[in-house]
Amino acid sequence: METILEQQRRLHEERERLVDAMRKESLHNKTTLRENINSDHRIKILLDKGIDVCNTLTELYEDNDGLRQEEVEAIAGPNEFQEFYKRLKEVKDFHRKHPNEIFIPMTVEFDELDKARESPTDEMNNMVEFTDEEAYGRFLDLHECYMLYINLKGCEKISYVKYLDTFDKLFDMPKDRKNKAYEKYLQVLLDYLVSFCSRIKPLLDLSAELDKVKTTFTEQWESSEFPGWGKEAGSAMAHTGAHLDLSAFSSAEELASLGLDRLKSALMALNLKCGGTLDQRAERLYITKGKRMEDLKPSLFSKAKSAKREDPNRGKGVAFLEAQVYHLMDLLGEQRQATRDNVQRRQARTGTERADDGEEVASESESEEDEDEIIYNPKNLPLGWDGKPIPYWLYKLHGLNINFKCEICGNQTYRGPKAFQRHFSEWRHAHGMRCLGIPNTAHFANVTQIEDAMALWTKIKQAKDAERWNPEHEEEFEDSAGNVVTKKTYDDLQRQGLL
Repeated sequence: METILEQQRRLHEERERLVDAMRKESLHNKTTLRENINSDHRIKILLDKGIDVCNTLTELYEDNDGLRQEEVEAIAGPNEFQEFYKRLKEVKDFHRKHPNEIFIPMTVEFDELDKARESPTDEMNNMVEFTDEEAYGRFLDLHECYMLYINLKGCEKISYVKYLDTFDKLFDMPKDRKNKAYEKYLQVLLDYLVSFCSRIKPLLDLSAELDKVKTTFTEQWESSEFPGWGKEAGSAMAHTGAHLDLSAFSSAEELASLGLDRLKSALMALNLKCGGTLDQRAERLYITKGKRMEDLKPSLFSKAKSAKREDPNRGKGVAFLEAQVYHLMDLLGEQRQATRDNVQRRQARTGTERADDGEEVASESESEEDEDEIIYNPKNLPLGWDGKPIPYWLYKLHGLNINFKCEICGNQTYRGPKAFQRHFSEWRHAHGMRCLGIPNTAHFANVTQIEDAMALWTKIKQAKDAERWNPEHEEEFEDSAGNVVTKKTYDDLQRQGLL
């Protein structure tokens, strides 16, 4: 029985009520993460409904079929009273045929929304489906992606905690390993991140965000500046290699301490084959010590390959997947850190403790109560497994009030002697030593100054030179009388004709 104008009036009323409902939902006090996520999803539902109402109103106002114009002309024409009584008769006839028809006003629907907001049901409290590991949007569940990653060919078998630290550092993966399996892994990772982000941030326009990523990625790709795919830093070393002084090394094992990349660079500088494992590269490079290039076997040299024109868009699809992962991890940085802390906390607990807590993740009720609480920490103490500052006596006992600075690590500061001693075997210190051209061996333990490390390396090389076998002084000869003399003495006696 609704006319076009009545439909427009009803749609305008519904739109205003939807805006008011979104306002009330936004102003409603929310104390936990679960309430925030559920509230955002309710606002999303109201917003989508409001968009549909606006689209319907736009179509009615455009009046492509001309029905609205006919109705306006009928009401405003010379026979407006005749039109009025005609419509009144239609209304009376309708109520005569349907005497028990019940009309539910729009106010009832929105009043029910207000009541549900004040006393939510179980369905309202669980509007989104999350796994147990995700703890209703608090943590990421990357176990499936982790299993795919550790099964990639050539990837290091790392722990789940380390994977959470490094899974978005895709630029560290060599381009020759970015194959179909790697692309499949990236797609699974991206699908999960998009799904998780849409569940915890329903009001975020992901399509608009990914459009921005595409624009930025296109510019970086065309200028060859995209991380891991563009012009690599130190291109001279990457393509022509850098020579390595082998006089300071007495075995292939010492060469192996320099790492795969440095050995590859040294082999490329000599035009030798640079493939194989770490030990194979070290053996191949050590063979060249003290020899001329003409004396080496031809099989050691790499075959000259005809220059092929590489497709400039090769790998662009994989690189775009990486760009989307980078952007989504910028949006989910807080959840990523919380996931890592939660995994470490769970690993520190025994099975009995987890059974007593009745959970595999941190208790949601406890975490939600403390989530928005401002922790009083005037002395800036480290946080314990429960998210609270550790006791001050424990802070002093472990020496966390003492800071150690390492110049080799780029003036990185380490808190406490335990972290300081551990950093000598970590990647940052090893990378700094490789940049200096020094093997990261036990000789350089507790050395943090670049000048001290260089001086010690020079001293070690001099000691190795002194220990090296010298034929002039150590090669022994026997004269005609049976006397054992050095090579120099033997030559002198032979020149004088005394032998």
